[in-house]
Amino acid sequence: MASKQMLLDYLVIGAGPAGLQLGYFLERAGQNYLILEAGNSPGTFFKRFPRHRQLISINKRYTGNENAEFRLRMDWNSLLSDSRDLLFTRYSHRFFPDADDLVHYLEEFAGHFGLKIKYGVQVTRVSKDRNFQLWDEQGNTYHCRRLIVAAGVTRPYIPPIPGIELTENYATVPVDPEDFVNQKVLVIGKGNSGFETANNLVETTATIHVAGPGPITMAWRTHYVGHLRAVNNNLLDTYQLKSQNAILDAYIDRIVREDSKFLVTARFVRANEVQKDIAYDSVITCTGFRFDDTIFDETCRPQMALNNRFPALTSEWESTNVKDLYFAGTLMQTRGYRKTTSAFIHGFRYNIRALHRMLEKKYHGRSWPARPLKPTPTALMEAVTGRVNETSALWQQFGFLGDVIRVSPGEPACYYQEMPVDYVHDMVTGPEDQTFIITLEYGPEHDKVDPFDITVGRVTQSDAENSIDSRYLHPVVRHFVGNRQVSEHHIVENLENEWFHDVHTGPLKAYFRHELANTPALSPA
Repeated sequence: MASKQMLLDYLVIGAGPAGLQLGYFLERAGQNYLILEAGNSPGTFFKRFPRHRQLISINKRYTGNENAEFRLRMDWNSLLSDSRDLLFTRYSHRFFPDADDLVHYLEEFAGHFGLKIKYGVQVTRVSKDRNFQLWDEQGNTYHCRRLIVAAGVTRPYIPPIPGIELTENYATVPVDPEDFVNQKVLVIGKGNSGFETANNLVETTATIHVAGPGPITMAWRTHYVGHLRAVNNNLLDTYQLKSQNAILDAYIDRIVREDSKFLVTARFVRANEVQKDIAYDSVITCTGFRFDDTIFDETCRPQMALNNRFPALTSEWESTNVKDLYFAGTLMQTRGYRKTTSAFIHGFRYNIRALHRMLEKKYHGRSWPARPLKPTPTALMEAVTGRVNETSALWQQFGFLGDVIRVSPGEPACYYQEMPVDYVHDMVTGPEDQTFIITLEYGPEHDKVDPFDITVGRVTQSDAENSIDSRYLHPVVRHFVGNRQVSEHHIVENLENEWFHDVHTGPLKAYFRHELANTPALSPA
């Protein structure tokens, strides 16, 4: 373990899933690092949250496919490693597992790989001159060249509503339904925590209202897993089937306490913003969390984004204003906010692998791993179809992470895996650089279409000529010269997500043949 005064190459704040994942890569690379954790074991956050202990990250143990990479598409809790035993599917049989099982898994992951973690370290201040200095509650100091914050979002986000301080918060509200017997309860917030809380109270309360100014956004429609999930939406049945509960499309303008009641002023969105005062026995605020930036002094306070809830980040997940300050885990969601899975283990585990490769390249002169390819239409087609039929990273981080093929005249092509698309564009070195970027994506405005509406047409596998209109997840290949896109090709969607049939491979091969033949300085072999 590092001494208090040793200058480390890397300090990581937080030994949750993100800190452990980054620690695994740093350990494997032989880097000089230390993880600081405020709790007495890994995964402290998950000892408290979610409050009702059921995770919404799926744990699908049986896939009918023995390919390890493919199986990670359905395993949303495992961290990446070279061990086939350190998979979360071995720790729980439940499709929506208990949070305590995740804590146990994280503890064993940290121990198995001998990650360098110091527990019971609550960082109270971070400063920077040439390097970073950190202080903990005991007055110990730590020094590092690069700091990676993987502490997650730890402070409740409190909307600016007069009287909001009178309410109970998701983080501390009692979870025993018997505490709310025969009450009329208002839950502020239409996300998973709000509905998780409301569902828990259905059997004991008289009335539950769930309020927020925007519409309910279902994950099955947007494909963003942080939107309302089916496992949490039972309250909607009780609303639509007239069981005394309701969803209020309303702003909450004010909350006051009158005797034993809360008088809440609601301004209804769909009724010309008419205001109404409603009395409740209890009000619970479930409006999410935010990043706590109070440990940073003025020498290194990161710029904030998204209503000051998250740090502003570059395409390398580095602070936009503090050099060598990086963020990992759910804090990575600033980029691609609510469009990616970066807020969740099954998304940020791949981000962190990409971040580690960036750090290795930037600070240690180690190139991003790549494999050579013959620059022929057949070789490029086979490389792409081989990847899209098994990749988990592009599957989970659709439209955000992409594989990259770089081609240069007279040289083998190079195939790089799992680069953030924005990072690829930022790393372009010249106007004539030739790249193909391969992603998995849903079609345009896919979130505007009800996926269960059979009257809305979909592209079938036999309709490859109209593959660009595919709404369901499908591979997309784009050709760039410098940062100028010159073409794109869509591989037609397939219900089983299998893109190796002639209707997929033939048009893709023809696309590569055309691009190689018609791009200056390139020619097909």
